[in-house]
Amino acid sequence: MTEQLQKVLSESKVARWTALLFVSITLLTGYFFADIMSPLKTMIIENKQLNWNNNDYGLYTGAYSWFNVFFLMLIIGGIILDRSGIRFTGISFSVVMIFGAGINYYAFTDSFLNGGFAYEFLDSFWKSYSPSLKLASLGYAFFGLGIEILGVTGSRIVVKWFKGKEMAFAMALQVALGRMGMFWVFWHAPRMAGSEQIISRPLAFGVIVLVVGLATYLVYSVMDFKFDKETKVDLSDEEEEFKLSEVSKLMTNKAFLYIAFLCVLFYSAVFPFMKYASDLMVNKFGVAVETAGDIPSLLPIGTMILTPIFGLYLDYKGKSASIMILGSILLIVVHLLFAIGPSSELLAIVLMIVLGISFSLVPAAMWPAVPKIVSEQYLGSAYSLIFYIQNWGLMGFPMITGWALEYFNPGVTEQIKQGVSATYDYTMPMLIFTLTGFFGLIFAFLLKKEDKLKGYGLELPNKVS
Repeated sequence: MTEQLQKVLSESKVARWTALLFVSITLLTGYFFADIMSPLKTMIIENKQLNWNNNDYGLYTGAYSWFNVFFLMLIIGGIILDRSGIRFTGISFSVVMIFGAGINYYAFTDSFLNGGFAYEFLDSFWKSYSPSLKLASLGYAFFGLGIEILGVTGSRIVVKWFKGKEMAFAMALQVALGRMGMFWVFWHAPRMAGSEQIISRPLAFGVIVLVVGLATYLVYSVMDFKFDKETKVDLSDEEEEFKLSEVSKLMTNKAFLYIAFLCVLFYSAVFPFMKYASDLMVNKFGVAVETAGDIPSLLPIGTMILTPIFGLYLDYKGKSASIMILGSILLIVVHLLFAIGPSSELLAIVLMIVLGISFSLVPAAMWPAVPKIVSEQYLGSAYSLIFYIQNWGLMGFPMITGWALEYFNPGVTEQIKQGVSATYDYTMPMLIFTLTGFFGLIFAFLLKKEDKLKGYGLELPNKVS
């Protein structure tokens, strides 16, 4: 009986699924705040005190990746993860995430906008950008640093607890629970802002939610400590010291590069699109501002349901490379119809559901494929490199979209701020997303070809008998 009670945690189904739940809740809270401004975009542009346009909104949204891209923080984060471990990395960057979210919230408060702390300083330079834009972007950059490295850590945690077991299903379930945060915020944030359009209100709630996420990660850390103690893991002996030369090895691995490029192109056609999806519903489909997030919220609903199902299929049946191709094709069809299809609310609902299917297929297949290509010893660094490359897209495409809206809709922003009834034509931004998906499809085909040549087993089941 004593031996049974002392059973290694990783061999206990209850323990490993409980650990996954705590980490997933932390990521859920992060994804909630990551998209908290997306359903508020129309309100932001209409707000005269903020004085933002589409270029400003695109700059703010792209700020999410500033530190990750320009300071190589995702690479550094991968090194920290490989050398300092899951507990230290997760707790540290959860705190960074909360710090950035707090700054972001303060930038939209009346106390700041009415000349509070740092307002005059931020108003003293780069006069073409408002103080709120500068401060909010800085906060969002800190937040993006925290959540992205936490996402890498979450993937590493699943591999640690589920390798040789239900790994694809566990990763898919982690993604699904995270998407619940996206659904929650698209449905909830506009309603919390209310008819008064008080943008700081949902932001304040988002900061509170992040604190709850840190608490659940602390609970997980206790379990992780016990796991390492039972399996006699010593961080000084578990892994060799990280060498930058290993990064160059990853960058010469064709299959790894194909996954990385597919990732950046696929996610660039989804996450940046979601930053504008609610505004698209208002401008093309005539949806009310207060409920504009309802149709985009169908995407995370679909992923919550379908991603675990696809994960189970991949665990027991395989076909990861083929599923990535299918998901990429669906993505292209959706964006093309958003660009040239009729202004039918029913069509918008159908397209968001199909996009949810696409967004379930590709991540469910892609993330568990990485351990088949990369040695476990460098998984932290491999995931970090993928996330780093992905962040170039997450930074650039929101800015490109904001520019396209302004450039192809001259004078519309000024009319809206003056109270004139005017709408944006989203055709060109959606065609840009369509083209992005097409290039992603090319890399999906290249990955399947490379798998046939090298025999990585991407088409084989993930679960070991």
